[in-house]
Amino acid sequence: MEKQAVQRAKEAFVTGRSRPLEFRVQQLKSLLRMITDRQGEIATALKQDINRSQFDTSLFELIGLENEINLAVSKLAQWAAPRPVERSLLTISDEVYIQPEPLGVVLIIGAWNYPWALTLQPLVGAIAAGNAAVIKPSELSEYSASLLKSLLPRYLDQELYPVVCGGVSETQELLRQRFDHVFYTGNSTVGRLVMEAAARHLTPVTLELGGKSPCYIDKNVDLRVACRRITWGKFVNCGQTCIAPDYILCEPSIQNRLVEGIRQTLLEFYGPDPKSSPDYGRIINQRHFNRVMALLEGYTAAVGGQSDASQRYIAPTVVKDVPPHARLMQEEIFGPVLPIVTVSDVDDAIHFINEREKPLALYVFSSNKKVIKRMLAETTSGGVTVNDVMMQYTLSSLPFGGVGQSGTGMYHGKHTFDLFSHLRACLVKSLGMEDVNMARYPPQNRQKARRVRLVLRTPLVDLSRRTYVWAVSATFVAFGLFVTLTAILLIAGGLNCTCWRLWQIWR
Repeated sequence: MEKQAVQRAKEAFVTGRSRPLEFRVQQLKSLLRMITDRQGEIATALKQDINRSQFDTSLFELIGLENEINLAVSKLAQWAAPRPVERSLLTISDEVYIQPEPLGVVLIIGAWNYPWALTLQPLVGAIAAGNAAVIKPSELSEYSASLLKSLLPRYLDQELYPVVCGGVSETQELLRQRFDHVFYTGNSTVGRLVMEAAARHLTPVTLELGGKSPCYIDKNVDLRVACRRITWGKFVNCGQTCIAPDYILCEPSIQNRLVEGIRQTLLEFYGPDPKSSPDYGRIINQRHFNRVMALLEGYTAAVGGQSDASQRYIAPTVVKDVPPHARLMQEEIFGPVLPIVTVSDVDDAIHFINEREKPLALYVFSSNKKVIKRMLAETTSGGVTVNDVMMQYTLSSLPFGGVGQSGTGMYHGKHTFDLFSHLRACLVKSLGMEDVNMARYPPQNRQKARRVRLVLRTPLVDLSRRTYVWAVSATFVAFGLFVTLTAILLIAGGLNCTCWRLWQIWR
């Protein structure tokens, strides 16, 4: 079935019907209509998958999708238009531009923690760029996957955008097929397998992975505000967010105040019993529940720590004085557990961050501009947010992606369009003005070599098509003035050695 879905998508793409901008806009608007029409069904599926509240469904899944679609529809003609580039003197009369064109048939493998946003957001860019796309939702969010498979064919072209459901074997079969691009969101272990499978066909990949995103808190900061923002980012979706703060770095002097601030904030957010709060989620399945609980073995929670395996419930938990080399610090937690590691100062924090893998996100809370500047200048991460968490994801103007072990490639907004486009280099010359080109043809001599060297060493000229005629005219006028001035100097007998050399080059 997987092979047939891919083959049908390839055959549909070859017909060319995904290329016209009108078709792309129509498909994007249909996708938007699906999200609008089916919000209730989507919310129900997410409630069954991960105990997501209907309000969080809109906030974390659908609003961002709607914004991405509306942006793509409004900007598509601009994104898809030829992009003029600089020209040299040898190409100043030619058309020189970059033309975005579709890659072909792409594979999008979605994630379970935000199964609609992280599956459909790449699809928006794939459609906008004119591609066919095979969509593979995560089998872990089974209700959302089943609903997506049911809904998408009712709104989008069934052949160009098929949905393939299933587990590991179905994903492996898909990866055996040849695609023009593979987009995967998930963990690094599977990411390596995706990249290995794609390498057999020399298929480019985008890997949106994760890792341990640090959160450094300076001692001179408003802890009340910092605790509220960090608590929200860490414990929303039960900690199952790839850009959630994974651990806190702070000086020992503020650790206890920080713990108390998070405790009070949790009481504000979820009440005295988070288990009964409609806003607090659940771990996706029993395997992940057991994994997170195993990370807590040997620790006494400073906040939370309660659990219920029958409901896959783990309370919002804070653990303090965690040793840097503890198991809790070796792998991405991806659950509602927040370790605090103490550092002596900002130098120690920077060293701690830099001796580990490059994270997907870095968070810095400080009112000190020098501290902020140092963190930005002396560390590396996929993205960085100062005095807040996770909000970088909400801006379509910012590229979203990892670096090193946290991922490769970036998307959101125009970045997604470019990701799924081949930026084709185009040079359109005329057959006229052949005298200008004679210097590059054999047989070569010293004069020809001088002319070519002079032209090729001239800086590139940034010309839009509107200024092309003016620029060419200005070039010839300038050359005419040069020749006239040279002739006057010759007649006057005042031609110096430098002018004589230039005259020899252009003779």
